[in-house]
Amino acid sequence: MQGQNLGRNLGQISGQRAEVTWTEGVPVSARFDDPYYSKADGLAETQHVFVAGNALPARFVPGFAVAELGFGTGLTLAVMRAAWRAAGIAGPLRFTSFEAFPMAVPEMRAALATFPGVAAELTDVLAALEGGAVVVEAADLSFELVLGDARETVPGWHGRADAWCLDGFSPAKNPELWEPTLLAAVAARTAPGGSFATYTAAGAVRRALAEAGFEVTRAPGFGRKRHMSRGRLP
Repeated sequence: MQGQNLGRNLGQISGQRAEVTWTEGVPVSARFDDPYYSKADGLAETQHVFVAGNALPARFVPGFAVAELGFGTGLTLAVMRAAWRAAGIAGPLRFTSFEAFPMAVPEMRAALATFPGVAAELTDVLAALEGGAVVVEAADLSFELVLGDARETVPGWHGRADAWCLDGFSPAKNPELWEPTLLAAVAARTAPGGSFATYTAAGAVRRALAEAGFEVTRAPGFGRKRHMSRGRLP
């Protein structure tokens, strides 16, 4: 099956691939024992944490750039693209995602099928990934999937983001994606006045982001999570 071949090919490129199990229709990482999104409502969580958390769509302007740690199912990209289209901004949304353990395309499709309203936003992206591409250029989207360990790929990235979506698995289970040196690299690749948002309010993460230069604030979390974190670079 082509999608399964793609999964192996992405795994060969990145050195790893995702190992996914399913719990009540929600994909769960077997490697990190953590769901890819909230079991309550992954779509609402993404809109609350990453769109509203980065004060979007109010900040959208032509050429706006979003970067993400952890592509996962592609849900954040789907939601961001829907918001971009609804805002009617001229030109493409620039979106870069860093992923060490890519899911196979059939698993992405199965996960996104839960949210048919936004799943259609990624039809062309998933088709491109299925064909082996990691770059997609469209009238409203300029997308790149960067495969490999973010501790190596983010410092080597030459772009800068206006908004970051820090969407790795929980710091307790995936501490590598929340290391201070990586978060410092995130800050160094953030445009002046740029922002970040993340579902976690872990003290170590908040301190590392503050030390990296962000003005960090705690905000109401989604669902049962009391708090999340957001911040802006002066």
